[in-house]
Amino acid sequence: MNFELIIIGGPTASGKSALALETARKNNGEIVNCDSMQLYKGLDIGTAKPTAAERAEIPHHLLDVYDINERSDVYKFRQMALDCIADILNRKKLPVLVGGSGFYLKALTNGLDDLPGDVELRKKLDLEFDGEANFDKLRSVMAEKDSAALDKFYNHQRKLIRALEVFELTGKSILELQKNTPEPFPYKYKFITLLPDREVLKQKIRLRAEIMLRQGWIKEAETAINNGLLNTPTAHQALGYAEIGEFLKGNISEAELLELISVKTWQFARRQYTWFRHQHPESEIISN
Repeated sequence: MNFELIIIGGPTASGKSALALETARKNNGEIVNCDSMQLYKGLDIGTAKPTAAERAEIPHHLLDVYDINERSDVYKFRQMALDCIADILNRKKLPVLVGGSGFYLKALTNGLDDLPGDVELRKKLDLEFDGEANFDKLRSVMAEKDSAALDKFYNHQRKLIRALEVFELTGKSILELQKNTPEPFPYKYKFITLLPDREVLKQKIRLRAEIMLRQGWIKEAETAINNGLLNTPTAHQALGYAEIGEFLKGNISEAELLELISVKTWQFARRQYTWFRHQHPESEIISN
């Protein structure tokens, strides 16, 4: 082989996990999760994690890394993934990376600017500057500390808070640090993108949602929501859980729940189509 690892990407429900398992079986491989929501414990059915049997058959990495109240970011993911790849290769196995989080995959292969972060500082800044009522105050602070970032991100509150965090940690503008050359990806890889027919995928998304609801997704979501899922910094983004929350409150029927999850998942899949078609020109596209 003229590559050291395989990456499989594509929209949700496109068959990535099945292809990853088949590839790992045939090539003495181990699977590395590249789905941002599968990093979280307790979100098993709703994020379509591999089954216990599949995980027993083929080693899987980067599943159930975080509690739902922990913040995840692409910097942490990239380092964890690089560590997993090195470990798998050292054991003479083939790393098979799989997931639909296109930004995470691109960050892995293309590198990231070396921008620092601090969890406690970010909490403090969020408390002080998040929310519409604090937007003008945030702009005033940024005008004094990093006017260039203020000019670029004037209408983007979250980006301004991130820029302030970087400034407080380094004394430099985030724009200056972003000019640093990203660390290159040290491995040769084969990238496969699954882009099935859109109408076929739309049907698969609905069928999968039906199956997941029958498998106990509502109970799983109720437990996660009771543990604060919908107010978490990152895990709240998991598809379907907020809609199940509305069902549990009696605001929508079970039929409406299925329809809403199907529609929102399809909307997300369409965005994934666009990402993978344009952001990974090196990939081999499989359409069937």
